[in-house]
Amino acid sequence: MMEKQPVRSTTIQNTETQVPKTPQMNDRDYLNDLLLTEKYMTVSYVQALHEASHQSFFQDIKNVLDQTCDHQRDLYNLMFNKGWYKIESQDPQKIQQTHQQFTQYAQQQFPK
Repeated sequence: MMEKQPVRSTTIQNTETQVPKTPQMNDRDYLNDLLLTEKYMTVSYVQALHEASHQSFFQDIKNVLDQTCDHQRDLYNLMFNKGWYKIESQDPQKIQQTHQQFTQYAQQQFPK
């Protein structure tokens, strides 16, 4: 029997922009704080959508949520470009297997 070789993940990261290492907040700290705030806000807006009783109010909140998601993505991209955010690559075969698993599950749970 052939033994499967472990898949090595590869870190994907840009060259890190250096910031001063002082007790004061630096650009990376500010951007990280903003990103965390945007993430928190999206969760709060989704909760507000669940509880909105008026269609016009629901739509206003949804518009703000969409803008907040866009801002969150912009902050992530900026931090990634500066090398302050890294991701791990995954094996395409493993991604495909997981996708098929969830597709099959959804088809079983929600037949047409």
